[in-house]
Amino acid sequence: MLVGIGLPNSVPGTDARALVDWARRAESGPFASLGVVDRMRYPSHEPMTVLAAAASATTRIGLVTMVVIGPLRRTPIFAREAATVHRISDGRLTLGLAVGARTDDYDALGEDHKTRGRRLEDQLADLRDEFEEFERGPQLLVGGGSDLAFARSARYADGYVHGGGPPRSFARAADKARTAWAEAGRPGEPKLWAQAYFALGDEATIDRGRAYMLDYYAFTGPFAAKITEGLLTTPQSVVQFVRGYAEAGCDHLVLLPAVSDPDQQDRLAPLVGS
Repeated sequence: MLVGIGLPNSVPGTDARALVDWARRAESGPFASLGVVDRMRYPSHEPMTVLAAAASATTRIGLVTMVVIGPLRRTPIFAREAATVHRISDGRLTLGLAVGARTDDYDALGEDHKTRGRRLEDQLADLRDEFEEFERGPQLLVGGGSDLAFARSARYADGYVHGGGPPRSFARAADKARTAWAEAGRPGEPKLWAQAYFALGDEATIDRGRAYMLDYYAFTGPFAAKITEGLLTTPQSVVQFVRGYAEAGCDHLVLLPAVSDPDQQDRLAPLVGS
């Protein structure tokens, strides 16, 4: 299993210039990819722009959206953005998309939240057509936990991206992704990606990470506390989590930082580099 690290593009207060330094440092470490997340109504840096900057500052490390809220974007412009990042990075982009669960992101653009699934399917089909002109276009992933999400992944994409939770949760989702893949008549098996959040260091650092998680997932109501409980805060929890996902059949796990302190990379690298 490959292990990547997220860029803290959605951690409030992160300086945009620091994201480029973060990307350079990550490339010198054991990480296979740099991941970004996507929000519209939240104090964050735009993910495709961040990846373009990371692409120009690196030469090896993969670039991935974990995930972009596809229906919020006009497909022709989005396809050009993705193609540009893919070219700048010499073919290192993996594009993860999902419908998103936050209605306020849709409200911010005056978009209809109820039609997001159909629009994502149309978008995935169009992106697939757009990328066929490449000899090796961006790899497509689809996220989400519904049966429709697994079907979209099998029909339009190269794989599935899991939104988080313990290894047993991923294992159940992976089984559904493989089943949908087989039912769609696709050869082989889907690529299986996943993500988790971490904050390593003293108690003050961990508290900041937890505060971010509670704020970022506040739209889920009381469930935000349960999501926050899954934050990886000790070296032992990181090692066990990575091992559990590898044993569950994950191909690529991206660990997203809940704080933007540069030393987070130094703390995480020896735990995943063996």
